[in-house]
Amino acid sequence: MLKRFASLIILLLAPSLVSAQWWSLSTPGIPRTVDGEPDLLAPVPMATDGHTDLSGLWISVGASGSLYEPENIQEWARQVMIENENNFYANDPRFACLPSGPGSYPAGVVASGLRRFVQNPTFIAVLNSDYTYRQIFMDGRELEVNPFPAWMGYSIAHWEGDTLVVESNGFNDKTWLHRDGLPHTDQLIITERYRRVDFGHIELEVTYEDPGTFTEPVQAFIELEFRADTELFENVCNESSRGLSSNWSGEIQQADDNVVDVSMGNLETYIGTYQGIWLGTLTTAEFAIENGEMYLIRTPGYSDTGGNTDSVRSRLVPLSENAFDCICGLGFVFSVNEEGMATEVSEVHVSGAWSFERVN
Repeated sequence: MLKRFASLIILLLAPSLVSAQWWSLSTPGIPRTVDGEPDLLAPVPMATDGHTDLSGLWISVGASGSLYEPENIQEWARQVMIENENNFYANDPRFACLPSGPGSYPAGVVASGLRRFVQNPTFIAVLNSDYTYRQIFMDGRELEVNPFPAWMGYSIAHWEGDTLVVESNGFNDKTWLHRDGLPHTDQLIITERYRRVDFGHIELEVTYEDPGTFTEPVQAFIELEFRADTELFENVCNESSRGLSSNWSGEIQQADDNVVDVSMGNLETYIGTYQGIWLGTLTTAEFAIENGEMYLIRTPGYSDTGGNTDSVRSRLVPLSENAFDCICGLGFVFSVNEEGMATEVSEVHVSGAWSFERVN
């Protein structure tokens, strides 16, 4: 992964943390193993109309396919992706408090990637933590030929056996198809095929047709996993104390070119476990020293294709006594009390600085 460095980090006040009082409650009515854990391998639940029930809280845990292969992308779109990388993805619609659009669904880009499916026989709603939502109509209507462009597009669906087939069009051209900054035109048509293989897993196949962006139709294969014993908490972008322009300056540089020497004693004051809420998700950041360098293990982590992973391990490069750049593309700034003990760390994104308190 390209080592990224923000030439100027200007911290925002961390958005208000969401109360985690409901996180101790168990999800009712789901199958569990003998030790009380959610049984993700239990049989597929069925709705009252005899079709597969997709209801519940889901997250993307893996993504692959030709959507992520540069050879399928037209030259103008590849250049836009390069520009987005060079300015640290500062033009991501999320960072301007705008909807993520169609890319949020397969790749888990929106907020923490969590989404809630609410299903009845004629309508499915998809709810996101940033207050965006998606309406999928199953009442027999057809897509309009020339719809008014919208951030989330327009969607209809039907069942083919145990697979829900969703067709969508009418997207504007202001969003990305994945978190690496892939643009699209308003010619985009998306077809999704959802198949719940057991209680805890959905196989999602997505086809993108956009003659203005791709050389041919491309696909993404997404793994969705059921999330139990948690909730979809709100994430309000405008709660940040400053706007986008005050949070990013400059282009990507090699972090190692700007490294400073930090004593081992200072590094050791930061070693420990920190927790906080990032975009509605309880996040753990563990810092350790290995061969004289600091490493981060972040849970959840990210995959290169935009999906969440269980965790990710990354090297940190010191930029000052308490500020570090991560090869994962984030910044970390530690706060130290009068006794010289680190009490919290701010994880710095283009969207703002998020505070994690020390727990160990």
